[in-house]
Amino acid sequence: MNDYLIPLRLINYRSPYFPLMKKSHAAHVFNALVTVVIVFQIALAFGMPWGELTWGGKFPGVLPMYMRGACILSAILLMAFALVVSVRAGLLLSSWQQASKTFIWVVIVYGALGVIANAVSPSYWERAIWLPVALVLLACGLIVAKT
Repeated sequence: MNDYLIPLRLINYRSPYFPLMKKSHAAHVFNALVTVVIVFQIALAFGMPWGELTWGGKFPGVLPMYMRGACILSAILLMAFALVVSVRAGLLLSSWQQASKTFIWVVIVYGALGVIANAVSPSYWERAIWLPVALVLLACGLIVAKT
């Protein structure tokens, strides 16, 4: 049986095979993907005509100015999340480890909400592109949080 296809209820979380990814690797994957999302958000803020790929596809083309501001805020928030994941994984700022134990769950909750929002989005492109990204970010965040 393939270890990657085991139903969740059969996983022994104390097994040496769980998680299948080390938290440092999960943090690197998280940071790489979140960097792509940050660059995308900044590009939207600077006027790239990719509005149909975000915000439920409500704004095809170039986003209105107030939504560009939301993209900048989103990029800043994602940078903070990358910092939290990096600290929790032990990659940066070891003196912040204690605080990261709490803040990582903010990242997880936000990630779970992102998965839900992308899953129910009326935008095909949002479901096709951002749902898989949100799922991987959530999975990597959970690995970092639980190990």
